[in-house]
Amino acid sequence: MKAVGYRTAGPIDRADALIDFEAEKPVPTGHDLLVKIEAVSVNPVDYKIRQNRAPEGSAPAVLGWDAVGTIVESGANATQFKAGDRVWYAGAINRPGTNSEYHLVDERIVGHSPETLSASEAAALPLTTLTAYEMLFDRLRVADPVPGAANAIVIIGGSGGVGSIAIQLLKALTDITIIATASRTETMQWVKDLGAHHVVDHSKDLTGQITDLGLGSPAFVFATNHSDAYTAQAAEFMAPQGRFGLIDDPQSFDIMPFKHKSISVHWEFMYSRSLFATADIDRQSDILNEVSKLADAGKIKTTATKSLGNISAANLKSAHEFLETGKAKGKLVLEGF
Repeated sequence: MKAVGYRTAGPIDRADALIDFEAEKPVPTGHDLLVKIEAVSVNPVDYKIRQNRAPEGSAPAVLGWDAVGTIVESGANATQFKAGDRVWYAGAINRPGTNSEYHLVDERIVGHSPETLSASEAAALPLTTLTAYEMLFDRLRVADPVPGAANAIVIIGGSGGVGSIAIQLLKALTDITIIATASRTETMQWVKDLGAHHVVDHSKDLTGQITDLGLGSPAFVFATNHSDAYTAQAAEFMAPQGRFGLIDDPQSFDIMPFKHKSISVHWEFMYSRSLFATADIDRQSDILNEVSKLADAGKIKTTATKSLGNISAANLKSAHEFLETGKAKGKLVLEGF
């Protein structure tokens, strides 16, 4: 089968940073499904691993964790799906990725793909959807009010892949006031179109802008990037006993500004359930199936903003290069080999 991977960790500007190669088609066992890949999207985790994690063994390491595809075969313990089902998922970070014609995935982290979205439209969503949903409802527990706080959330970096779906999930499933941050005209309009009630500029003082909205002190903050740069401001504008969530990888993170307000900190890593085979691993299947229904009901739309063509080393390299600029809006997708 065709696949795209890398032999040496490092920067994207090398000629061999990503390569096309041939690999054997895997065989499903246990809870695994063998999926024929139709479309994928690219996430920051892809380039972070490519930069830092050397392949194990002699074969190239395959990246990619967002996917939509059709089930070809199932392992002996896989009972939730059948051959021919179209599925979507974000995979497991400790297994080969989805940038290959065929892919093995544990059925407990797989959902039925939305019927109303194309393969590439759907492929933009699984990883960011799981990240946003787990942060909002499992970590920050936005359905559980903070006493005395404004029923409001600030999403720092609202126009990125995670922020884009977080806004939609909040709009579809809660009555929370959504304050999204963006700094460019196009990204400000993007988050408004997705359903943000207010937009503030994260390149300027957030405390003053949020105070001027007249809503009171927000209960929640969801920082999708540069979280360490906003702790002091968040400690100023958040309500006492509020909840602060982050998903990025700051070199250091000082939580001391939160102490006097007893603000709790919640770190979301979407791969925790699959990496440790947690007792509730199938929660990810449930989430994907719920969001699939929301998409088919017209309450969630794709966050795909650009298709880069077929799944190849050249096109994936372009995707990595663009993501590394930190200026992406929504998601980049690729379809077919």
